[in-house]
Amino acid sequence: MTSSVPTFKLHPPAQPPHLLTRPRLLRRLDAATEPVVVVSAPAGAGKTVLLTEWSRGLAAHGECAWLTLDAYDNVPGRLWAGILRALHEARPTLPTRPDSDEWTLDAWLEEILPSLVAGPGGAGPLTLILDGLESITDADAVRGLGDFLTRLPQGFRIVLSTRHLPGRPLPALRARGLTAELDQHDLAFTLEEAQAVLTDLLGSAPSPDTASALHEATEGWAAGLSIMGRTLSRSANKADMEGNLARGRHAVTEYLATEVLYRLTTEQRRFLLRTSVLDELSAGPCQALAGDRAGVLLHELARTVQLLVPVAAVPSAYRHHRALSALLSDVLTSKGPDTVGSLHRSAGQWYSRQGETTAAVRHWVLGGDESAAVASILGAWEKAISAGRRAEVSHWLDLLPPRTAAADARLCVVAAMAALSGGAPEKARRWLEVARLRQTGPETVGDGSTVSDAAAVAQAVACCLEGEILTAEHLGESAVGGTMPLTSWRALASTARGAAMLWTSRYEEAEALLGEATRDAHAAGHSLALVRALGLRAMSALLAGRHEPARVLSDEALEAAATAGLSRHFVAVSAYIGRAGVLMEEGQVEEAERVLTDAEAALAGSRAGGEPHVRALCHFTRARLESARHNADAARVAREAAERAADRCESPGVLTDLLGRLGKQSMVAPAVPGPQDLSLGERRVLRALCGPLTLREIASELYVSHNTVKTQVRAIFRKLGAHDRSGAVARARECGVL
Repeated sequence: MTSSVPTFKLHPPAQPPHLLTRPRLLRRLDAATEPVVVVSAPAGAGKTVLLTEWSRGLAAHGECAWLTLDAYDNVPGRLWAGILRALHEARPTLPTRPDSDEWTLDAWLEEILPSLVAGPGGAGPLTLILDGLESITDADAVRGLGDFLTRLPQGFRIVLSTRHLPGRPLPALRARGLTAELDQHDLAFTLEEAQAVLTDLLGSAPSPDTASALHEATEGWAAGLSIMGRTLSRSANKADMEGNLARGRHAVTEYLATEVLYRLTTEQRRFLLRTSVLDELSAGPCQALAGDRAGVLLHELARTVQLLVPVAAVPSAYRHHRALSALLSDVLTSKGPDTVGSLHRSAGQWYSRQGETTAAVRHWVLGGDESAAVASILGAWEKAISAGRRAEVSHWLDLLPPRTAAADARLCVVAAMAALSGGAPEKARRWLEVARLRQTGPETVGDGSTVSDAAAVAQAVACCLEGEILTAEHLGESAVGGTMPLTSWRALASTARGAAMLWTSRYEEAEALLGEATRDAHAAGHSLALVRALGLRAMSALLAGRHEPARVLSDEALEAAATAGLSRHFVAVSAYIGRAGVLMEEGQVEEAERVLTDAEAALAGSRAGGEPHVRALCHFTRARLESARHNADAARVAREAAERAADRCESPGVLTDLLGRLGKQSMVAPAVPGPQDLSLGERRVLRALCGPLTLREIASELYVSHNTVKTQVRAIFRKLGAHDRSGAVARARECGVL
């Protein structure tokens, strides 16, 4: 049994001439006390070099046996013959076979192994290193080795080196705390280690940029760094860095081709090539490109090749190691551009169906289908803008070929809306001017509006963000007429016009328009427009002295913002200010401080700082709060900031009056509200109270929420001095309100 094992398998191979000792990994091995140590990493990661160095030093903690495994050992008899021979090399006194004529695993575990561990004369512990465990795939051999690992006696340690992620019984041993493990991330060279290797290979230290570039390209993979370094060191023209790096990359791909790619089955190679166009490998897109067995192949290759790197943020998803990606790209490109383009288009179709627009646009563009990329953007931009993801939309546009967006009026409007969502009205106006020049027909964009009508809405919004409220009101009025109810465009147009009325102290008219905008934004599912409309309504109610509606509306706006992830978007600032103003009226200064701080944080996150009127009102509220704290200096600074913001406005409107009476403790005169103070919305509800409808039915008729109607009814009772519905109607008739 023992005579058939070649001697060279029983000793570690010779070390490479340019060896970089790995003290951090040697310490890890030295510190491991578990009976099973697993070193698992892809080809060329430095497993054998590391274990060779460790086995020859004191870190092995006693006698060390070595066995190099290959395909010849992939049967139980040869495997155990090799293990026995390796152990006998370390412990010559060990009997090489049991007393019985037939070798069995039980005899090995019950007779030979205990005698080995005890040893003559109380010999110390023994370490067995099995290098190349990936060669053992025979079911009986794997099962026998697994049973061996689970029954290791005291004082015996086994080190497994493999290119594969090991299976049974490692998970069970891991759960029992019986394994120590080093993986490809542990074996990857750090930047400092890479610099040391390259310095040794080149004879002088590489430039920091060169070392960093090589480390990034190889991801610290030992073979890749060594091959690149040797290629550079042998170059006749040291100045031709670009050419030298290209030759180095070619040498790396040749190594990977022979050591990895051409050792795979035809099915596995086909899978890797067809999925090489993907940035991220998961079952869905892989099946779209490589067939129904793609999911099985993905997990199989992730375990056996280990150059498919897990994506930390996504379970069961991987990416190609950069070196493998370069090889696959070269091989796939050699098959012709039609093959590559077809794969990208197939990927684009799959990602489009899944609603993953970024990946879809990228693949459509790389596949040469520009029209499909544009269609993907036009189908997804409004939902993204609604949720405050304008950076994604801008990125989609950037993925298109140069000048594509500027050549399409619809995309110009999309770019403008992305700019407005980010608080950049000047940039939006430039895009809108291009859209005006590019418009060629009745094309629609977004929620059913023509390019011209959508551009008019965007112009009105831009005016609001620039503080040009008089122009915004004029444009908003025209834009409202050109849009359909219950669409996002109508919501945005009504909000722009309502904001203009708010800042010119026409609170009832502002409430009516902003209420319609709330309805339309809610119907269209446009969170950004909904939060802005509700927040402006809250400020309108606050400035009109209607504190209870201001509280309800600001809470509703902030809840909507939190749900949509817009709490730090500038559209939420109005709601924060409304809430802070109500809290200050109630004397809750500290709570108002917390809310106002949130408003200031949201403003700080906007490139242009949001609407000048809103910014001025935020500073005004800060000045009032600091005055309430008797902090004169801070109040003065805030007031000056409010005045500077108001100066940016085309017409400061209500800001002029507020800043003029900043010393007062409330925003409005403390007059007791009466019948004449009923808002337009409250009058509409009052008229409905004359009939038989319930409050919920009234809310449905008026397209507002049930809570809004209840708030308005409470306000009606308070202003009319009534205690019930019939009393309110009677009192209203006495006063001539009805």
